[in-house]
Amino acid sequence: MTWLSLENLLLEADASRQVTPELNHAELCQRALSLAAYWQAKGVRRVALHLEDAAELAIALLAAWQADIHVLLPADAQPQTRQRQGAQVDLWLERLDESMAAAPLTAKALDRKRCRLTLCTSGSSGEPKLIDKSLGQLANEVQALEALWGERLGDALIIGSVAAQHIYGLLFRVLWPICAGRVFLPKAQPFPEDLQLTSLPHLHFAWITSPALLKRMGDNLDWAALSRVRKVFSSGGALPADAAASVQGRLGQWPTEIYGSSETGGIGWREGGEKWQPFADVRLELNEEGALRLTSSYLPAGHCEQMADAAQIDADGRFTLGARLDRIVKLEEKRISLPLLEQALALHEWVSEARLGVLQQGRAFLGALVALSPAGLHALRNQGRRHITEGLRQHLAGHCEAIALPRRWRLLAHLPYSSQGKLGQAQVNDLLAAARPTRVEPASAREENGEWHLVLDVPLDLAHFSGHFPGTPVLPGVVQIDWAQQLARTLITDLPPLFGGMEVLKFQQLVRPGDRLQLTLRFDAERHKLYFTFRNGEANCSSGRILLKAAP
Repeated sequence: MTWLSLENLLLEADASRQVTPELNHAELCQRALSLAAYWQAKGVRRVALHLEDAAELAIALLAAWQADIHVLLPADAQPQTRQRQGAQVDLWLERLDESMAAAPLTAKALDRKRCRLTLCTSGSSGEPKLIDKSLGQLANEVQALEALWGERLGDALIIGSVAAQHIYGLLFRVLWPICAGRVFLPKAQPFPEDLQLTSLPHLHFAWITSPALLKRMGDNLDWAALSRVRKVFSSGGALPADAAASVQGRLGQWPTEIYGSSETGGIGWREGGEKWQPFADVRLELNEEGALRLTSSYLPAGHCEQMADAAQIDADGRFTLGARLDRIVKLEEKRISLPLLEQALALHEWVSEARLGVLQQGRAFLGALVALSPAGLHALRNQGRRHITEGLRQHLAGHCEAIALPRRWRLLAHLPYSSQGKLGQAQVNDLLAAARPTRVEPASAREENGEWHLVLDVPLDLAHFSGHFPGTPVLPGVVQIDWAQQLARTLITDLPPLFGGMEVLKFQQLVRPGDRLQLTLRFDAERHKLYFTFRNGEANCSSGRILLKAAP
């Protein structure tokens, strides 16, 4: 395999070199140079790119750099993001259009300093933070990745579960494979089943994943066949030791975890254990508070980046991470480390993971998002929510002062990490401030011959469980009827607006926290009747007909 440096990617078009299964290098170059000419003629100077197809992102990014256009990579395409960041650019692009073409520019080497890219990431306040990168910084990093793992990867197909809008996905899923001549899949595969489906047809493949995905790789996959994977990368947060060991046991290799940030690029990596190995171009030291400080070729020349992560550095250069010093809060003049309390909660058999936040309602107090373990779910279903929260408070009381005990609890099946493995403090605080859920969002919904089939995961912390019943939470029948009607209104058009009564209503099996239900909906328009059935596996939980009528 022939290496092409990032700055020279457009100089030597090679039709025999594949970029994706459907796109070769010559086609990539032609489309990028044609798009560059089009933008140049339109006078575009700044462009925002939010392209789910990683091949289109590569084309647009190279075109912008060829035409001396500054690129912004927004973290998402939400309306508020477009409103906030759209004013900073001449063009916001979410898909490539065939009309965006002109006679191709003559290819030239890209300027390592002049070609730039602005990444967006959430700051500690939740407000987006803009991070400027030069092509030279990105080129240095992809060369370092190839030096470390290129021989191991060989001709592996690169398959990613993470978006390419962020530094990890951009480097590992797009820029590194293109420079190395490895084929990559342009679409992200965010679920384990998707990852398996796209991997198994290929002899050699590698995964670019996050802790959020690896923690949820279940036993229902063909692990023997998947063990052909050349390399499993993970970034976006530390992978719990048990999840890393599970990957090792199933695939015969430890996942390669990458530690870094949008600001710093890669800092270190590890394969099992607690200690991290710095990348060759990274120089680490500690400040007076014991937090990491670094310089590297992935940062602007002469810049020293101060981190908020406490650490210990061994004589051989490897390091162990401690708590984040920016997650120490003050309550009534007491300094409280949120990471230490989270670690203490995770020691309890009921807890898989926990994140703490601060709420301000009259006076400040702590709240806890708790992902329950299987033992915790069993205790919730058989002894109730109060038993869980009181038990966790008592456990935590042995690790902190009373002022630090959470006063608000939210119980979850999983912490709501993004596809990048991120869970910002602002999102934690918002979830804690929100009311407990009363509705359910379908995990999937499909229509077949006029009948809708939905999969519903009953929230662990559903407000309706309180009082029904405190020691043995059961989903009320009236809530099941309400869910059937409300979900039908989101899927079936022209339902009569008014409730008119019930027919043949049956409740046959209890619905408990964490149950996965199958809901079937069918509307008889002639009789104005909505048929519904809730099932848990093969067993019917409830069924009936809801009579609907038109407004008078």
